[in-house]
Amino acid sequence: MARPDSETTVRTLLDEAGRTYAEQAGIRLKDTPQPLYQLLVLAHLLSARIRADTAVAAARALFDAGMRDARHMRDATWQQRVDALGEGGYRRYDERTSTQLGKAAELVVDTYGGDLRRLHDKAGGDVDELRALLQEVPGIGPAGADIFLREVQGVWPEPAPYLDDKTLDGAERLDLPADREELARLVGKEELPALAAALVRAALDKHVVDEVHEKVSETQGGSG
Repeated sequence: MARPDSETTVRTLLDEAGRTYAEQAGIRLKDTPQPLYQLLVLAHLLSARIRADTAVAAARALFDAGMRDARHMRDATWQQRVDALGEGGYRRYDERTSTQLGKAAELVVDTYGGDLRRLHDKAGGDVDELRALLQEVPGIGPAGADIFLREVQGVWPEPAPYLDDKTLDGAERLDLPADREELARLVGKEELPALAAALVRAALDKHVVDEVHEKVSETQGGSG
């Protein structure tokens, strides 16, 4: 059987796993303060050694509890944050994470007036500076910054194409080119966040890889 072309594999991958983590968490991502802050919270939660579905559920629980922007997160009590994290199943790191979320919200309010567009402006279009500024936020390390930038590249053009090492791991597992520019050429610019999320799922979950390979094989068999 012929090896599938990369475009077929990518289209199948997007069909199977191309939902961004922001979408999964109920965040309608756009260049306004509230969804950008919610993405920061989600990136923080996803960067821990915990299942992605649990991190997404915890983010939803925080937002449902009223902590949808930096000021409300800052003003919530430590226990309110712990309770919301527990409601989402994020129990292993709930106490430490509650403290970090409070400190992070305080920094976002004090430094950027609760508006991460000011962080974006401060970076002046420099992606390395943007990544460094994100890591000044308590709880956001290199992994958290990568998660944020993978998702935000749909509304902030400077990072695009932001396909980090984790996405390239997924590409390799799917026999796709492990090259950022080559991968980016396989999709429209507006699809880059979905591609990044799908590749991360492939890197983390063998079932995603197997499902894509199976669907691609079926497509090839049907067209043979």
